[in-house]
Amino acid sequence: MKISWKNILLWSLPALLIIFFIWQGFSNSTNSEFGKNVASSRMTYGRFLEYLDMGWVKRVDLYDDGHTGIVEAIGPELGNRIQRIRVELPNTAPELITKLRKANVDIDAHPMTDNSSSWGIIGNLIFPLLLIGGLAFLFRRSNNLQGGPGQAMNFGKSKARFSMEAKTGVTFDDVAGVDEAKEEFQEVVSFLKRPERFTAVGAKIPKGVMLVGPPGTGKTLLAKAIAGEAGVPFFSISGSEFVEMFVGVGASRVRDLFKKAKENSPCIIFIDEIDAVGRQRGTGIGGGNDEREQTLNQLLTEMDGFEGNTGIIIIAATNRVDVLDAALLRPGRFDRQVTVNVPDVKGRLEILNVHARNKKLSDEISLEVIARRTPGFSGADLANLLNEGAILTARRRKAAMTMSEIDAAIDRVIAGMEGTVLVDSKTKRLIAYHEVGHAIVATLLSHHDPVQKVTLIPRGQAKGLTWFTPSEDQSFTSRSQILARIMGALGGRAAEEVVFGYPEVTTGAGNDLQQVTSMARQMVTRFGMSNIGPLALENQTSDPFLGRTMGSSSEYSEDIASRIDMQIRSIIQHCHNETIQIIKDNRVVIDKLVDLLIEKETIAGDEFRQIVEEFTSVPVKKCRGVINIIFKN
Repeated sequence: MKISWKNILLWSLPALLIIFFIWQGFSNSTNSEFGKNVASSRMTYGRFLEYLDMGWVKRVDLYDDGHTGIVEAIGPELGNRIQRIRVELPNTAPELITKLRKANVDIDAHPMTDNSSSWGIIGNLIFPLLLIGGLAFLFRRSNNLQGGPGQAMNFGKSKARFSMEAKTGVTFDDVAGVDEAKEEFQEVVSFLKRPERFTAVGAKIPKGVMLVGPPGTGKTLLAKAIAGEAGVPFFSISGSEFVEMFVGVGASRVRDLFKKAKENSPCIIFIDEIDAVGRQRGTGIGGGNDEREQTLNQLLTEMDGFEGNTGIIIIAATNRVDVLDAALLRPGRFDRQVTVNVPDVKGRLEILNVHARNKKLSDEISLEVIARRTPGFSGADLANLLNEGAILTARRRKAAMTMSEIDAAIDRVIAGMEGTVLVDSKTKRLIAYHEVGHAIVATLLSHHDPVQKVTLIPRGQAKGLTWFTPSEDQSFTSRSQILARIMGALGGRAAEEVVFGYPEVTTGAGNDLQQVTSMARQMVTRFGMSNIGPLALENQTSDPFLGRTMGSSSEYSEDIASRIDMQIRSIIQHCHNETIQIIKDNRVVIDKLVDLLIEKETIAGDEFRQIVEEFTSVPVKKCRGVINIIFKN
């Protein structure tokens, strides 16, 4: 039943009318009995007795159980006309009635009005009315919290969105850059549409498919495409919607979800962010959450328990597969794990083609160039990139998007919104030396990525930026490349030390030093690139909040820990010394580049390398056009 304020008013109106009429009746009875006899003047009891003895009193009306009297009297003092006078009568005057009778006074006694019954009726009506109003308020609040009317008492019902034929507006043509995942799900759709092709050879479709990948790579988009292509009933729900504050609600919702799915099989159930309910059981500080674990146990039973779920295909998505319970990932529940990775150059080009369909692009824009300039971008990042470019185009009042808007959008997506440029001052010159220090070291090292541009235009928290361009999507990194990146990161601090002196170094290299320390530590403890030997001394997946390393001792001895610290310091100190020497040897070209950077505020990579070649015989690399931000000040 739908509860609304309109219904509450309809229920309350009869009760309010009843109260109103009772109150009116009480008021009318009192006014008619006593109000019409209210006297305009008052007299004392003694004066009343004098009037009685003189024979002036003609009538007495007694009220309040004989305590109040309304006297009708006539006499010379009263102008020989009848006056109505109020008098308070004493409690102990039994002879008064006798005197009134002897004086032939007309006596009329009016009984007291019993208000207790009226107030009792009113009280009995008000309390149920307040109770009904309070319950109606709770119903309305529960409806708002539960997402719709009629849900106040349905805590155990599934909150999954159901579509007999989901009209998501997304098909496989709208999904690009994840060809392997598309192929897997096209097979699922083919089974739902033509199951005889598979059953004829004894094949069984997987009961569950787990989508795994970083955020923004298109996992939910794939689910929408499956819903749009399959043409079968589709249930979609988030993992967090199973668990509530009430014990047992999550398990009840799982049972209700699978009950509805069985009634509509064959069908698809999509659970987004399943790690909210599927985390490992019995882990974490203080133990696991009983309600969440009950929900997970019920999910495991429904997926592959004593009763089968024929015709129900479960698709789940997560970016934290490492925290999921092992029982959830075994064959028979989630038979397949489909990895949706960040796209390569070809995938990025396909994604850009999809998102550029409704964008007005000028002829100068090459989507292939944009794809090569955006390594590490996910599908969501690329969609946001073109959207930012469109917003900038509209802001600049242009008819079509140009490379200028694309460049600005790339900078904004990676580094943040553009800030106000500093005026020429000591601070601006210091930032210029810092950024040129990064760029000059990177340019002169053969294993470092080439410089794309150096700028003093602030973005986000960075006051200056040096951009680098990896020549290709790198899956592996050599020891020489890591050492070159460490030296490039130290270039800003080294320039400050050489030009301004060690006492004048600033906090601008804080982020650089964090990266340097992290790279050096990984060389020693993970990649075996130190004198300690080819040993992996730290577990990358250790997480005390999952209960994996709680109570366990260190993975290496104190002697090894001391050697690790010594190796990290040795690597960083060696790179720092080499970087200082490069800065000292190229001080002339650095000064020229700083003056030019302060004047122009941005130097492109090709121009930077051309100036460096004029002052040194070291051949420098050409820019390939792919952006990856490495250092910030």
